[in-house]
Amino acid sequence: MYKEKDEHIGIYTSHTIKAIIRFLTTELKQFDITPEQWIVLKRLAANDGITQKELAVLADKDRPSITRILDILEQKELARKEKHHTDRRSFSVFITPRGIELKNQLLPFLEDVYEDRILKAITDEELEVYRRVLEKMNRNIEGV
Repeated sequence: MYKEKDEHIGIYTSHTIKAIIRFLTTELKQFDITPEQWIVLKRLAANDGITQKELAVLADKDRPSITRILDILEQKELARKEKHHTDRRSFSVFITPRGIELKNQLLPFLEDVYEDRILKAITDEELEVYRRVLEKMNRNIEGV
């Protein structure tokens, strides 16, 4: 179907990801949070009290990135770190009441943004096909 899969699949996917991130960055400015910070906050809200290392895995972030993001979230009083109760070399991370409040604001806001703008005119069936294709591509890449 496509002669140059790199051009049609790889580059187009990369372009779409960057466009979504740029769009979400603009939309989230009013909340003083970036898409990267939002992903971490959302994962933390669902897994309060996990270690920084576990949070990095769930948010798909490397160690330096998760440290930087958590430092920013702490400055904004959205999250807090505490020494782990059994492993002094690691930290447990908790969402603050302010973080919970922001998460509760952002969840419906972003659902509307996706529904009204990003996924406009895309059916649930099309979205499911898209999700399945991405899932298969990820499995192929990971060698599963």
